[in-house]
Amino acid sequence: MFVKPLLTRLKPYLRWVILGGTLFFIAKALKDNWREVTDLQITAQTWSLLTVSLGITLLAHLWSGWVWHWILALFNQPLGGLWSTQVYLKTNVAKYLPGNVWHFYGRVRALQTTGTPTGTAVLSVVMEPLLMAVAALILGCLVGGWQLSGSRWWIGQVVVLCIALVSVHPRIFNPVLQTLSRAKAKAQRLTFEGDRSPPLKAYPLRPLIGEIGFVALRASGFVFTVAALQPLTADAIQSLVAAFSLAWLLGLVIPGAPGGVGVFEATAISLLGGEFPAAVILSSVAFYRLISTLAEVIGAALAWLSEKMTDTAQSKQ
Repeated sequence: MFVKPLLTRLKPYLRWVILGGTLFFIAKALKDNWREVTDLQITAQTWSLLTVSLGITLLAHLWSGWVWHWILALFNQPLGGLWSTQVYLKTNVAKYLPGNVWHFYGRVRALQTTGTPTGTAVLSVVMEPLLMAVAALILGCLVGGWQLSGSRWWIGQVVVLCIALVSVHPRIFNPVLQTLSRAKAKAQRLTFEGDRSPPLKAYPLRPLIGEIGFVALRASGFVFTVAALQPLTADAIQSLVAAFSLAWLLGLVIPGAPGGVGVFEATAISLLGGEFPAAVILSSVAFYRLISTLAEVIGAALAWLSEKMTDTAQSKQ
């Protein structure tokens, strides 16, 4: 009876505890390996590969905005890929504002201006990160499974994959989606017409595949970041993709800093520290955080310019 109010009161402090703990871990790892980090050679090839990583990461965000319009179509809101991508990119940088909710609020408000019911808007916005989480789990399991030996590991891999695929079936996914949407809407003081909102009637196969592609693109950007500092083998690339998927997943679902700041870095360092030089991983996660944030800023700027050009063209007609 008193557990829920207690958890509600502790939630803001829990975020700071998680953020503080992860940043302390990262700072200690950096302090212990500072000399090795400063000894890394930054060459022209390094900058070239980091630029490639930036381009791939930007492409991932563009693709994610396009996938969102597939999600909207599931709720009978065919607003078009260009509109959804513009809104997605413009609101994406808002997640770094205090509260980590303004990207959610911005997308809901944008949908409301099109006449989309609030309940449907909330459902579509909440569904996106849920599919991302399942996609990261699927990708990490598939790629990481190739490196595991023994029948027990393969059985476990198949079980996890089955659970992930079944979890987004409408009969299972709808109650979860409705519950989380109500909680999100209540936190933002939005009226959630859950009973009148169209439930998910079909298996979201295309959006799920699209989100797998999004996570794969993000992982590729991380691979190029590490490759900028150290040559990679095929096995090393598999390890990086699998570790990235898990680290990105934890950064998405664990309450903490916006955008998974701290959680992603700490998880990646823990998973890859025994396989790669500590200086390489520390530098890679730092570079990748900068690249990821820069890609989001560029994406927002491109969306704003695209919208202005569209408005100008329409005004001349």
